[in-house]
Amino acid sequence: MRPAIRSALEHAAELTRRNRLVDALALGEAAINQATDAEQPEIRQWLADHVRDFTGEDAH
Repeated sequence: MRPAIRSALEHAAELTRRNRLVDALALGEAAINQATDAEQPEIRQWLADHVRDFTGEDAH
């Protein structure tokens, strides 16, 4: 995926941890909407791999 999309998703995760859910959703949705069909599977995998980035939970 393009660096700008990855950066937006990382920022959305940070906003989520700060309880700014509306802003996080808007940013994440905008990034996903800009992604190409080829990028969609990588985005889905990135989101699955980074769930803890959004929840703020530590891996055990």
